[in-house]
This record gives sequence, C-alpha cells and structure tokens, in this order.
Amino acid sequence: MALAGDLYVRIDPDDDAPLSVQIAASVRAAVLSGVLGPGDTLPPTRALAADLGVSRGVVVGAYEQLVGEGFATGRRGGGTVVAVRPDPAAARVPAGRPAPAPDPTPPVHVDLRPGRPAIRGLQDADWRSAWRRAVADELPGRSPDPLGLPALREAVAVYLRRVRGVEVSADEVLVTAGAGDALALVGLALGGDGRRPRVVVEDPSYPTARRVLAATGAVVEPLAVDADGFRAAQLAALAPPPDAVLLTPSHQYPLGGRMPVQERVDVLRWAADEGVVVLEDDYDSEFRHRRRPLPAMASLPSSADVVLIGSWSTTLTPWLRCGWMAARGPVGERLRETRAQLGTPVSGVQQVALAHYLAGGGFSRHTARAQREYGHRRGLVVAALGGRPDVALGALDGGLHVVVHLPVGTAARDVVRAVGERGVAVADLADYYAGPPPSAGVVLGYGAVTDLELRRGLAVLTEVLDAAA
Repeated sequence: MALAGDLYVRIDPDDDAPLSVQIAASVRAAVLSGVLGPGDTLPPTRALAADLGVSRGVVVGAYEQLVGEGFATGRRGGGTVVAVRPDPAAARVPAGRPAPAPDPTPPVHVDLRPGRPAIRGLQDADWRSAWRRAVADELPGRSPDPLGLPALREAVAVYLRRVRGVEVSADEVLVTAGAGDALALVGLALGGDGRRPRVVVEDPSYPTARRVLAATGAVVEPLAVDADGFRAAQLAALAPPPDAVLLTPSHQYPLGGRMPVQERVDVLRWAADEGVVVLEDDYDSEFRHRRRPLPAMASLPSSADVVLIGSWSTTLTPWLRCGWMAARGPVGERLRETRAQLGTPVSGVQQVALAHYLAGGGFSRHTARAQREYGHRRGLVVAALGGRPDVALGALDGGLHVVVHLPVGTAARDVVRAVGERGVAVADLADYYAGPPPSAGVVLGYGAVTDLELRRGLAVLTEVLDAAA
C-alpha cells in the first residue's frame, strides 16, 4: 500500500476559495488523474498541515469534504485512504510492465432512489464507542422494558425538547422498530373489538404507511394535498370526521413542502374540536437546506391528541430498524397499553448503544456532518438540472431527495425505464399516489451516493431528457 507522503498539494493564499476547499480540490485532481488510487493513504493531517503552513483543522476539513464526496474514507488506525478510481483505465502501471487489457465490465449501477442516507461517515469514534460500551455492559436476565430502555427514552425526550421544542417527558416516549412499527401500533391501539378506525393520509405519501395501516385493519382514506400538505379546510369538510389523520408537516413526502404555521394551528383546532388524533411524522426535519424548520405541531399549544413519530432510518441507517414516538393524553395511554401487551421489538443492546450515542453528542455531530454533505450534493443537482426550462425541481428545501417535474406529455415511466437501461435507478412520482397523479415526475435521492455516482446519474438523466425533448 503506497503512502502518499510526498503528494504535491497546491494552495494559493490569494485565492478567494477557502484553504480547505483548495486542499480538497488538489487531492481530488490527483485521484481523477490516477496519481492516487484506491487504498493509497493520504498524508497525516498534522504532517500535511505543517508542510503547507496551515492549521490542522484546515486539513481535517478538507479530508472530511473528500470523505463526504466519496473520494476517500476514514479507516480506524489507518488514516484517510483513497476510496475510488473513476476510470479503471487510469490505474497506474508499474514501470516496465505492460498495461493489462481492460476487462469488459457492465455499466456502473447508480442507485438514485430516495430514502437512502449516507452511511460512509457514520462508523466514527462516537459510533464505535457507543457500541463498545453497550456490549461491555453486563447483560440483564430479564426482557427489555416493553416501552423502551429508560435511558434511550430520556435521550429522545432531551433531543425533542432541545431541537424540536417539544415539551415531553421520558415517560411519554416509546421506542419503536421504525416508523412502520409506530403506525402499526397506532392502528392496533385505535382499533379493537372489531372496530376499524378511519385514518386519512396525504396523497401523495409514503406507500408503506398506507400498507401498514391497512394491514392493522384501519380504513385508509387518501386525501389530495398540495406541496405543503393538508389544508385545514379540507379536513373540516370531512363528514363524519376520521379517527386520525397522518401528515408530514415538516417535509411533505415526497413533494417536499412544509405546512405553514397558521395551517398547523387550524388543523390542531379542528382535531381538538372533533376528537381526531393527529399523527405527525417528523420526516427529514433534521435536514434543512434553505429555511429553518418550523416548530413541530406537537410543540404548539393545543388540547388535541398529537402523536409525534420519528425514525433513525434516514438520519443514521435503515439497517437499525429503530425509531420513537411521543404521545400524551388518552391516546398516549392506549399506545402504551398496546405496546405493553406486545412487548418491545427492539434489541436491548441496540437501545443501550443508541442511548450512549445520543447522550454523548455523537448523533448531533453526525447529523451536522451529514447536513453539510447533503447540502453539497443538493447543489450538484441544482447545477445539473436547475437551469433547464423543460423541468421544475421540487423538494429542495430539505431532506435527501428532489422531485423532477417533467414537461406535459412526457411519460415518467418511459424516463425511469430509459435511465434504468443505462444503469441508473430513479423512482416514478406516480408510485407515491393512491390514484392517478396530476402530473408526471421522477424522484431521485442523493443521500447515499458519492459525488461521482451522482454526477454520472445526473448526466444520464440529462441525456434522456434531451432525447425526449
């Protein structure tokens, strides 16, 4: 394994670009030209900082940017190493040895389907420490608390009070196996005795939410929304009122808008008057790109029963299958009773690790890094597609995806198929509607891919759109 200790890094103090950006650009150019290849170790941050006459923090920032872009990866005890070679033909060949003929390879598959977060920077010192502490603890001989580990519930309550402004106690928090498990618990708690609760959901919305609620016996009623979600007048017109309404006010999924504060207040007033449970999915509230997040509905003064639902699937990894819900009042009691009967679906060891991770600040640091990474890749999407007069971009204010609204007369399924044949996967906006969509569009996620993969995927999509024009 080569050590890139003598790597030439160019910086210009008179350049307007920050020094960390210049360092990252110089290393990136070395990777793209084949000077550095996969597995090559970048110079230690202290050594490179001393050579360049800059602070170590500047070099650390450059390396973090390269890791976020997918050009490098951090390895425990092994420094920062190069992770990609964009062109196999650019591989370096030892002097005097003929270059091998390139092997035929299938097209690179770029998965731009939404809902997948970046996990390359997740397994850092904070993450490893949390899990080491969890497995080092003596294992209890009893089953975990069905409502969730008290320490994790307390950590979630602290997070909600600090970040979302929701005054909630640990006793009002339940640990779940993700958002799907939370909705299943709601469906079971609202039903019973052969009764089938009516739950109104946004249309479009996450298809799995509709399927989970229906599987519990609930009657699911889609209601068309605009980009910002439900309007209070729409809900007030429902007769009779439903048992519950599921909404994503922080980041309507998938259209991406956010419900105005006045609409939130009006919905809560209607729900309180009619005895309707508000299910608030706090989806993607952690990642905002242009505007600060509005307060959670659960934080607003109201006598309505509000159940706030969250998951670590998009902030950490779907592999955890873990989340939480916060509920007060009568509906909270029913949820806790139902969970006590069923028991917890989440491993106790995992809950201990997550409690350490949240309480120790690892989660906050990770989401801050991820926010910068997602904001950067969002900029790549806007640069590639934002200037096109034939499409309109939606869901840009936050989250990990963008909706590309297609021209009238363009069949989204044809676009999805065409890019798929070239190794790029995107989603059809129609898949999120319970009925026919009002317009055509594709949904692409930029959370899990590297910059290089994203650029490839956007180039393919651009060529397909040009051919369809």
